[in-house]
Amino acid sequence: LQPAAVEPLDVRLPRDPRALQIAVALLDDPSNPRSLVDWGREVGASVRTLSRLFNNETGESFVQWRSRVRVRASLAQLADGASVTSIARRVGYSTASSYVEAFRRWTGMTPLEYARRR
Repeated sequence: LQPAAVEPLDVRLPRDPRALQIAVALLDDPSNPRSLVDWGREVGASVRTLSRLFNNETGESFVQWRSRVRVRASLAQLADGASVTSIARRVGYSTASSYVEAFRRWTGMTPLEYARRR
């Protein structure tokens, strides 16, 4: 399977107030490293409940959803000419290679290929 090129990278928001609170916080700061366990403590829900909510209401696991948000947040930075390494750090990836892999998974191309096409 080849990932489809998506532009803009749409992000579905959950409807449940607890999951929505997490989603809004991550949209505001995609680099936030909190785990679903940590988020659950903050919003008063179990990991299982939050996992189910993200799956049912966004069509993606929490990890997939957060990855999409991070890649989406990186698009404007790529357009501004920021380096892949600095973008990776700013959107929450520990290494440039993990960012590149996530970017490729969502867009079907590397960040540099994407930037050249823009």
